[in-house]
Amino acid sequence: MISSATGLVALVAAVCLLLPASSRAQLQVGFYNTSCPNAETLVRQAVTAAVANNSGLAAGLIRLHFHDCFVRGCDASVLLSVNPGGGNTERDAAPSNPSLRGFNVIDAAKAAVERSCPRTVSCADILAFAARDSVNLTGNVFYQVPAGRRDGNVSTEQAALDNLPGPNLTATELITGFAAKNLTAEEMVILSGSHTIGRSHCDSFLFKNRERLAGGTISPAYQALLEALCPPTTSQFTPNTTEIDLSTPAVLDNNYYKLLPLNLGLHFSDDQLIRNATTAPSVAAFAANETLWKERFVAAMIKMGNIEVKTGAQGEVRLNCSVVNARSSASAIIEMLLPAGASDDAPADEVATS
Repeated sequence: MISSATGLVALVAAVCLLLPASSRAQLQVGFYNTSCPNAETLVRQAVTAAVANNSGLAAGLIRLHFHDCFVRGCDASVLLSVNPGGGNTERDAAPSNPSLRGFNVIDAAKAAVERSCPRTVSCADILAFAARDSVNLTGNVFYQVPAGRRDGNVSTEQAALDNLPGPNLTATELITGFAAKNLTAEEMVILSGSHTIGRSHCDSFLFKNRERLAGGTISPAYQALLEALCPPTTSQFTPNTTEIDLSTPAVLDNNYYKLLPLNLGLHFSDDQLIRNATTAPSVAAFAANETLWKERFVAAMIKMGNIEVKTGAQGEVRLNCSVVNARSSASAIIEMLLPAGASDDAPADEVATS
């Protein structure tokens, strides 16, 4: 309880220091070297075990990281199953439900890390590590992940609908959407290359591809195969799926780019990359040089992992990745004093150390 006007003024002053305008700590490689030196090893073990049992989870974890970063920044908001403010969460939104997967892998990694280093490693960092490990397992590429992210306290369905690029967007729309996240047109093409692994639900491609068939931008034989796979009344929750990369669906390689000129891109958005004068040269370059694509893919993943991150005293370190921490009375007072939309920047009960 705040017992005096002086105490209230002091609390408000402290809150003001934590608003978005305040300076923020930077992410850094080896952030947990002192506080939890085995954090990345424990995450890697959880991911390796999961992918050994189900190879498709590697693609799922990369996509999970992408969905997280594009909505409210890389703050693990996509992992929340309950919105503290009420209403549906990001994972309930059509772009994520029911196709998004890998939540159980993150939960397993988090549990292992909590046993070793309680209240130290954020879910957002665990997700970034898991995506990196998935790239390593499927593409034999390893890179260092700068860490120090904090977990957000907000997750809404509408934010996902507003920010996630869909499979029916034109190249111009994709470029605009990625630019809003400070990613270039080339980086959009680079990150789209992650479609070289994983599967997609019928609802994300079937109907738009009928238009492509009429326009001559999809192989008739390929569309016939897809029509045979998918029910004619396909909807969001139709469980049928297919590989995005027909040739090497479990290997992170540049085959995705090689398929596009053959009219074998699964989604309209994939095919758009060769129909646009800005993006087509990048497709050709990556189709011809897998090493070049992998080098730039790593750089793009690191850059994406820095989108609108919360650091320092912002957000919290969740104890359970699917729900926010129980708030103390002091935290509740601070949140009430913050302006609308700034609650993610409030100090949390659980603090990460480096």
